[in-house]
Amino acid sequence: MSEPTRALHLVARPEGLPKESDFEIRESILPDPEKGQVLVHVRYISVDPAMRVWMSVQKSYWPPVELGDVMRAAAIGVVHKSAEPALPEGTWVSGMFGVRESLICDAKSLRPFDPAPLPDERWALSLFGGTGLTAYFGLIDIGRPQPGETLVVSSAAGAVGSAVVQIAKQLGCRVIGIAGGKEKCDYVVEELGADEAIDYKREKVDESLRLYCPQGVDVYFDNVGGEILDTVLRRLARRARIVLCGGISQYNATGEPRGPANYLNLISARARMEGFVVIDYLDRTDEAIAAMLPWVRSGKLRSRIDEAIGIAEFPLALRRVFTGANFGKQVVKI
Repeated sequence: MSEPTRALHLVARPEGLPKESDFEIRESILPDPEKGQVLVHVRYISVDPAMRVWMSVQKSYWPPVELGDVMRAAAIGVVHKSAEPALPEGTWVSGMFGVRESLICDAKSLRPFDPAPLPDERWALSLFGGTGLTAYFGLIDIGRPQPGETLVVSSAAGAVGSAVVQIAKQLGCRVIGIAGGKEKCDYVVEELGADEAIDYKREKVDESLRLYCPQGVDVYFDNVGGEILDTVLRRLARRARIVLCGGISQYNATGEPRGPANYLNLISARARMEGFVVIDYLDRTDEAIAAMLPWVRSGKLRSRIDEAIGIAEFPLALRRVFTGANFGKQVVKI
């Protein structure tokens, strides 16, 4: 028996922050799955800064979402109907489902998982999903922090940043988090365990870095780009490593994105600045989970989740990521 469903389609290229009129909810009827397919009921959708890039026509690691298409998104859900013995009804699965309530999928495109060991099934989108993998491999493979080194991370109360703070502490680093507002800075220190937090809304970041990093910054995990990246570039220790994860301060710019003005400091510091994309590490997912799971079980690695409800709330949830209104990993519950 077929069933109705709804999905959120991109109908306009956003100018500045995405707004409701850039999207349209459309209804359709799903058929029963055919051999090798399953019908998935989506439960949670991941809301990520990279989505803003996917909405534009700028070059990225994935092609732009075409106008009229369902908005691209990673998500988790449950198999509701199955025509594939390997994925029986009730199996939890993850994949690039898009912003929708349900869909027909080829079973081979899905990654089944058991939510039982997780504190919360939503963690499959946070610490044990793309968010945690981004933090882990960005640190381990690109940042290569050593015990005793000073690590600075921007957007430290955000989804990736909060994971970076905690993982870096487990690796023996001295950690300085940059966040916006007293509540978030208190969270970064008191809950996540950072040694210091810099409130970029109330403090001069350069002066605070000089105070907290008198020997310079050994590793900088950059989630924001723009002015804060430029400021950190002035405070590099010799052989520093800069991990370019994202540039959230630039994604909604209506003009040309701002590049780093102080990049020549990389030469004098003999430093390295390298970008990465988590999709290059998906075949090593089990490695990251195995490393992080003991920290989770011992309470040393936590995940805070900010939840909106219903696909109609997706535009607002996405704006919250860019305005700093969200706290932790942003998801939409279906």
